[in-house]
Amino acid sequence: MKKKNEESDQFGLVSVYLVLLFLIAIAIFLFSSSSNSTTSHQSFLRCLLDDHHIPPSMITTRDSNSFSSLLNFSIQNPRIYGNTYPTLIVSPTSESHVQHAITCAKKHRIHMRVRSGGHDYEGLSYTSTLGPFILLDLFNLRSISIDVTSNTAWVQSGATLGELYHAISEKAGPNVAFPAGVCPTVGIGGHLSGGGLGTLVRAFGLAADQVVDARLVNANGEIQNRKSMGEGLFWAIRGGGCCFGIILSFKVTLVQVPPNVTVFSASRTLNQGATKLVTKWQNVAHELDRRLFIRVVLVPDEDEEGSKTVKATFNSLFLGSKAELLPLMGVSFPELGLREEDCTEMSWIKSVLYFSGYLSGGKNESALTERGVVDPFFAPFKAKSDFVKEPVSEQGWDNIWKWFSEENEFLIVILDPFGGRMDEISESETPFPHRNGSLYNLQYMVKWDVAEGSELTGKHLNWTKRFYEFMAPYVSKNPRAAYYNYRDLDLGRNEEGANSYLTANVWGRRYFKDNFRRLAEVKSEVDPDNFFRNEQSVPPLFHSGK
Repeated sequence: MKKKNEESDQFGLVSVYLVLLFLIAIAIFLFSSSSNSTTSHQSFLRCLLDDHHIPPSMITTRDSNSFSSLLNFSIQNPRIYGNTYPTLIVSPTSESHVQHAITCAKKHRIHMRVRSGGHDYEGLSYTSTLGPFILLDLFNLRSISIDVTSNTAWVQSGATLGELYHAISEKAGPNVAFPAGVCPTVGIGGHLSGGGLGTLVRAFGLAADQVVDARLVNANGEIQNRKSMGEGLFWAIRGGGCCFGIILSFKVTLVQVPPNVTVFSASRTLNQGATKLVTKWQNVAHELDRRLFIRVVLVPDEDEEGSKTVKATFNSLFLGSKAELLPLMGVSFPELGLREEDCTEMSWIKSVLYFSGYLSGGKNESALTERGVVDPFFAPFKAKSDFVKEPVSEQGWDNIWKWFSEENEFLIVILDPFGGRMDEISESETPFPHRNGSLYNLQYMVKWDVAEGSELTGKHLNWTKRFYEFMAPYVSKNPRAAYYNYRDLDLGRNEEGANSYLTANVWGRRYFKDNFRRLAEVKSEVDPDNFFRNEQSVPPLFHSGK
């Protein structure tokens, strides 16, 4: 018995010894990795400063007093605060600076993220779970050149939608517009490379549909335009994301609009017939005159007795006068009961202020050039998206309304109609495939108090997932589609290695459907080593083995 105890003690000592060796090995590996990372980043800095003579003022390190303010300047989702941040920020002021940054990063194997506006819903343009990285912030590359003769504009990626809208109004006049999103602080680079939905989508299509040329720095540090990059890559960057190179600027076609447009917002609660109205809207919104865009915004509300209800706001832009709009509504959507006093005529640029909420806040057109965080309801949020192909029944909406009554949730659901021009563009024309057959896009967003702790944040995220799962019977299937610009990491993340494409295909087909394989083929041709990558970027179809 004593011998057995001695053997047991020896075995225990050996086990402890092996565990200690394992822990020491891990510590050495982590220290080595950290040391190697530090050395690589120092080499990267020397490459920029000494080899390429980048001005030191363009580089902000973590120990700089301005690091936090520069990093947080355009972060639009405080839920992302506290995630892994860059070791340094490079803020180029010329195209050559971008080339040098890529050359040095690739030479010293430095991972890079690129930010144009900071609206990435999951923060992938300025955070990373793939290890240490640098941030290339394009906010200084924001020039806009408008050619009124050809009705085109060259817009650098660091410019915002608001800056573009303002420049169009100033230089091209009231009859010219650009079909893109409603939030003025969104960056051009990310918005156009992911598609770009807005109030003019039924009349003219997506923002990406207007792109006729581009300037891009590829993985070799070379600047290319449409001709030199080829039609395959040019196709990919108009809706396939920013993982094929760094887009310096887009050349876009501007569109003609009337000198005055008409807007209206009509709100109805459940007691006022909101259920029947939303149900009818689904059947007519995509078939209306293409000049007429009516979105629906759904939020929890209280009725006059203080009981919980749902408010549906029908928010519209019409490219014409009130005199033209009212007869159209009388024929196609009389149930809404739209009156002349509900409608307001204004210039297109004023309608931009109207839809962004700036007009009700008393702001004028100059506010469109403001950058950073301007949302008065700035709060942590989680968003998801869907596309609807078959109208939801009244009973279906009654079931959905029950979710709006749950406590401690600020939920907003936005329904953006398609049809019109969107029905005339094939699913393969650009990477954005959600065209013919999609009645509308659904966006769900849950916000919560910025002061809440991580435990309550987890509660909100879980609630959002459950609501999303509940909506499955009412939305598109095989695959259940999603909009790339409303990024959602719950759909899946990339994995390194030979199976990266198969792993990414799970989430990739949701965003791009059958276009995903074509995107991966382009990626294999232009960036086979996957230098430009993030947790949800298109991987090469063929693994390079590096």
